[in-house]
Formats: sequence, structure tokens, C-alpha cells
Amino acid sequence: MRSRATRLVTAPSANEAAATSESTASQQVSRRTAPSPDMPNRDGTRVIAVEEHIATEAFLRIAHGLDVVPGDETEMGLMRTVENSPDLRTRLVDLDARLREMDALGQDMAVLSLNPPGVQPYPAADAVPLAREFNDALAAIVRRRPGRFGGLATVAPQDPVAAAAEVERAMGPLGLHGIMINSHTGGRYLDEPEFAPLLAAAEANRAPIYLHPRAPSMLAAYREYGMPFAMWGYQAEAGLHAMRLILSGTLDRYPGLTIVLGHLGEGIPYWLRRIDNRHAFTARTGGAAMSMPRLALTPSEYFRRNFVITTSGIDDPDVLELALRAVGADAIMFAIDAPYEDPVAAMAFLRETPLTDDQRAAISHRTAERVFTVAEADV
Repeated sequence: MRSRATRLVTAPSANEAAATSESTASQQVSRRTAPSPDMPNRDGTRVIAVEEHIATEAFLRIAHGLDVVPGDETEMGLMRTVENSPDLRTRLVDLDARLREMDALGQDMAVLSLNPPGVQPYPAADAVPLAREFNDALAAIVRRRPGRFGGLATVAPQDPVAAAAEVERAMGPLGLHGIMINSHTGGRYLDEPEFAPLLAAAEANRAPIYLHPRAPSMLAAYREYGMPFAMWGYQAEAGLHAMRLILSGTLDRYPGLTIVLGHLGEGIPYWLRRIDNRHAFTARTGGAAMSMPRLALTPSEYFRRNFVITTSGIDDPDVLELALRAVGADAIMFAIDAPYEDPVAAMAFLRETPLTDDQRAAISHRTAERVFTVAEADV
């Protein structure tokens, strides 16, 4: 179990200190004329951001012509609108511009992943080859600039056997650093028996699974008031998926899995004490009636053993303080969530939030180097 970190000193919000709009960030980074192949961080602390989305024109052209599986139409209507927006499309596909932005910010490396929800809304016959084609393109991007880009492969859980083979290919010949799965696939979750080949391959190939949010599978209660997406539905969906992995006994079957959650743990660190308490109570009083598996560990012990969290989209020192106390700096990684969050504010948060030198180093780069097997030197 990871040790708890020391308490942070109270300080004003980094968001207040760096409340710069995304348009201002774009103006700042556009002043640079060419990306550097290997630009060092200005203050000497290496910075790796690990939830940084991209797409390719080839992927978007093919994907936007595919039929969507029933139930995913609302989500894909929004995502296709986003991906067809000229500004956001450019930010997704223009990696030279991404490098100029990184240089201006003092960001050393980005771990890239396909824009969510990846290939999961498509029939398996379309999703499997599309995932392979994107991963080939991603691997080529990483090979061209290994000091600036890492990559998380996309897979098609719709076909768990093909997904397992793609995990092996991604972590082997392609030289990528993990995989990203965008929560449910057709309302199905990774704790369900059909996904055993995928989880076994991830464990065997030491492939961290970044469990990224998407619109909830139970969409009806979220449809109104803008709730299906990042304001509320995303964290509810990803948190649900993580809890299913914990409570199902999946992590007893695959104890070597590493699961990455964004948004400082999708709310789970806040609830860990109550989760343990109520899990014990429920197991004693109603476990048989609710088909609760007997677990080897408490829920919080699985969370601290198998999960790593990132700062994506949560530039809040108070929430980071809670996360540090819950899981420690060696289980936290920096992320911007490009192109959706303000990179200037995210970098200001990383630099200005009161942290010990060891905490800042862990969050900035050391945890990512360990989790994603990113080289510590020669980059």
C-alpha cells in the first residue's frame, strides 16, 4: 500500500492565479514559429502530460462515415460536431501546432491518445481494423519524436479476443505505452466475463489501462440540463466502471493490472473511507442477497494498489490535497486534457500549487515515467 503524503500548505487557487482563457493560450503559443525537437523545461522540472487527445484526418474521414451502434447516437452526435469544428479539429490533428504549444508552455512530453470515445461506438467489424490503423499512425508519430510524444493504443472491446491481440501488438512491435478504453462498450463493463481475454492481455503485457470517461450507459437520467457529458455524466460513468472493477473481484483475478483514472480519481478518493465502511456493513448484512463476491482486500486497498490518478481537468489545490492524502504523490500524474482544457491554467496549477519538491517531481514526471515506462533520460 502506498504511503500517505504530507499535508499541503493552504494557498489561493491556482485557477485564480492563472485564469487565462484558452483563446489567450492559443495566441501565446502561436507566437512561436517552429516546434523544437527536444526543448528542455524552463525551470528544470520535466513535465509529462498524460491525457492528451489527438486524431488523424484519415481516422476522422473513415469514422464519420460509419454507422453508430444503437444507444450511442446522442454521444456521437456531439463528438462529431466537436470533431468537425474547425478550431478543435485543427487542435486534434495538427501536431506541429501541438509541439509549438508545448514549447511555449515548457511542457516536455505528451502521452497521446485517440479522441474519445475512440472506436467503441462502432460495430466490431469496423472498429477492429480502424483501431489497428490508428495505432499504426500513432506509433509512427511516437517514433518520429520519441522525446516529445508517448502513445496509448486504442482497442475495440467489442471483440475481446481481437482487442487482446491488439494490446500485445501495441506493447510489443508498436512500442506504445499503454491503452485507453473509454469506459463502457455498448453498456458492457470490463468486469464482465466476456472481457477476460482483454484484461489478461493487459496484465501479461504490463499495459496500463487508462479508463477514460464517456457518456453514461444509463443515459435517460442524464439527458437533460447538459448532464451526459463532462459537467457530470463523465465522472459518474468512469467512477461507476472503476467501482465495478474493484467490487467484482476482477482485481483479485488480475492483481497486476494498472488502471489510470483522470479527474483526480473521478470522485473516488473523496469516498474511500465510506466505501470501505459501507462495503463491510453490506457484506455482513446483505451480501448473500446481493451476490457480493468475497474480496481479498478492502476497496480502498485495491484503489491504492491498482489505480493511478491524473489531474486532468481538476486544477484545484484543495482537491489535489485530498488526493495526496488519500493515495500519495507516487499515484498521481499531471494531465492537461488537451485540447479541451486550458493548458496555460493547467501548467500554472502544476507550478504554483504548494507542493514539496518531491511531490512536484512525482506529479510532473516521475509517476508517469514509472507507470507508462517512459525513459527517464535521453529525452
